[in-house]
Amino acid sequence: MTSSDPCTVGRVTLPVEEGMDDDLAAIIESLGADAVRNSDGTWLPTIVSDLGTKVYSTRFCARGDEAWALDHLDEHVSLYLCSDRVPALEDGPLEIHIMRGFFAEQVRPDTDVDIKRWWQVRDRTTGEVIDDWTVTGEGADCVVTVPAMAGHVYTVAFLAAQLWDTTQMYNYTTNHWENDPTRSKEHPFDVVYPATWNHVQESLSEWLDAHPEVDVVRFTTFFYHFTLYFNEQAKEKFVDWFGYSASVSVPLMEAFEAETGWKIDPEDFVDAGYHNSSFRPPSKFFLAWIDFVNRFVTDRVRRLVEICHDKGREAMMFLGDNWIGTEPYGELFATTGLDAVVGSVGSAATCRMISDIPGVRYTEGRFLPYFFPDVFNDEGDPVGEANTSWVQARRAIVRKPLDRIGYGGYLSLANQYPEFMARIAQICQEFRDIWERSGGKTPRTAPFRVGILNCWGARRTWMTHMVAHALYYKQAAPYLGVVEALAGLPFDIDWLDFDDIRDGVPEGIGVLINTGAAGTSFSGAQEWADVAVQAAVRTFVARGGGFIGVGDPTFWPGGGASFRLSDVLGVDREIGWSLSTDRYPNVIDSHFITDGLSLEVGPVAPEIVPVCDDTQVLEIEDGSIRAAVHTLGKGRAVYLAGLPYTVDNSRLLHRAIWWAAGRDDMFADQYVADDPRVETACYDEAGLVLVTNVSFDEVTTTISGLADEVTLAPAGSVWIDISA
Repeated sequence: MTSSDPCTVGRVTLPVEEGMDDDLAAIIESLGADAVRNSDGTWLPTIVSDLGTKVYSTRFCARGDEAWALDHLDEHVSLYLCSDRVPALEDGPLEIHIMRGFFAEQVRPDTDVDIKRWWQVRDRTTGEVIDDWTVTGEGADCVVTVPAMAGHVYTVAFLAAQLWDTTQMYNYTTNHWENDPTRSKEHPFDVVYPATWNHVQESLSEWLDAHPEVDVVRFTTFFYHFTLYFNEQAKEKFVDWFGYSASVSVPLMEAFEAETGWKIDPEDFVDAGYHNSSFRPPSKFFLAWIDFVNRFVTDRVRRLVEICHDKGREAMMFLGDNWIGTEPYGELFATTGLDAVVGSVGSAATCRMISDIPGVRYTEGRFLPYFFPDVFNDEGDPVGEANTSWVQARRAIVRKPLDRIGYGGYLSLANQYPEFMARIAQICQEFRDIWERSGGKTPRTAPFRVGILNCWGARRTWMTHMVAHALYYKQAAPYLGVVEALAGLPFDIDWLDFDDIRDGVPEGIGVLINTGAAGTSFSGAQEWADVAVQAAVRTFVARGGGFIGVGDPTFWPGGGASFRLSDVLGVDREIGWSLSTDRYPNVIDSHFITDGLSLEVGPVAPEIVPVCDDTQVLEIEDGSIRAAVHTLGKGRAVYLAGLPYTVDNSRLLHRAIWWAAGRDDMFADQYVADDPRVETACYDEAGLVLVTNVSFDEVTTTISGLADEVTLAPAGSVWIDISA
């Protein structure tokens, strides 16, 4: 066994601020930082050029220049909103107060546009568009009057001007900037307007000239924020980290119509209030809009990057905030010329979301906790949050290493917690140790690829089942757990949409996974009605492939089944249509996939029944199957009712994939720890195995292929030399 190297330097970015000149050198040395940055609300100290580090500086493209914003209020960023559903209790005029439920300091109805063209009233009971309506009042007092029919429900889709940038609003309220007279509530502006676009370019050039100390421009981010708006109490009302409802403006929509010939309907955006959530199967319009905005944003990003490069600076994009339209896994991203991407690491999946991005020279993860007072207070646990963040992220870093890590926020605040500062110094060193010993290379993976099948495919690589960035949602957890587990497991992953498989599952895929709730984009919804899709997967399995379904895989009732591939999975979902059919589950006592493990399926498991006599039920609860396996031809299928991330569930998925691939007899050859709390990564070229404890318990375990037991400290790791 080998121990960690002495403290090395590099690959770490530290947030700095004014007023800490006497402390910075020592902190930089203790963390081994080789780059410094400012954060939203902090400024680089005047001594930054003397620190001997690379200097990042935050740059906003859609806010932060309040003088320009106030002089060009008509060039604001817009947002499509949908009023609450309002029932008519009698025939006659119905007044809909469209701002009811919205935060008037964030948005206001945009009555300066052609409201008859860009607003819309719908009878949600019939689905009809209502043409005869009027608008009175402005701002919070805006009222739409509709000729209503008793017993019907109505909504208004309307364009709203964004008055307050949503990220700055969060930072403002979290840090109580209302007590600081130097702070303002920043208005966002839109680069679709020529004057604003010219200003953004010119001001960037001038700013670079005025700040020779800056080496890296950290664009935070570009032009359009993900969909996020608040209620009347300034509490979050709607969030979709992938949402495009705030990428709209009349000029952009008119350009889209001119280019595509598609006449926009406001319903295309508000989507009955769902705003095309990523859980919704994407419409043809929405995919076309994403592609259009992506082309527009890419062109403008490319120009800003050129300005940076022309002046000898690097350009880095923050994957968050105003990232909409950049599409990091799209075909155009590499053409921007961006040098790097940095993003917030909130889980293993979000870490892989960053580290797997192609087309940049390096990737960086901003670790939690953020140095803000919501964590750094007497009731907070910054050390605990740092440990949790690191253990989650390390699983992903081992599989696809970030090139750099860092932190953000107020260093002066974090520095008041010496135990925290000591812990993150250890984390920084462990990160460098992993990178240096691995040489930045990925460890051994299975001799076959795993395909994740959903409506989004590669466009949403590592981005599935998320509502807000890395936050827990009960109904998503049983499926996000699959992605979270895979982020740290030794498999090469292909993200496939249904077009990718209609003519057959791609060569090299050993196991195909379909996971998600019924009717969502992730389980596939109506795509499973396609005969070509069904035949492609059946043929793939029959010829020796593996298929794993979690939750409601292939769900789209028809042809006598709820799961269109129930014959492959050996199970089906009972939705009340087949209660007259008797079921006789074949429960077996032991199986390679589940032996010694405790399966958790989550709180929203569907009711599952067997449909094939040869289906083997591995786990059943109150008459509903929780885990089962089935064979079809030469292939194998696995069904799991849910898989929220736990160490046991991760190991269970690890085994299930090898079993589905028909290679379970090779599993023990992969340096697998007996205890699921311990994971391993084999670097064959370096002759090393990295052993990590993903729990906060001390663990002693054996590892297949190694003679000695290994003891690991809570969240600890050790390198083992296997070259001899």
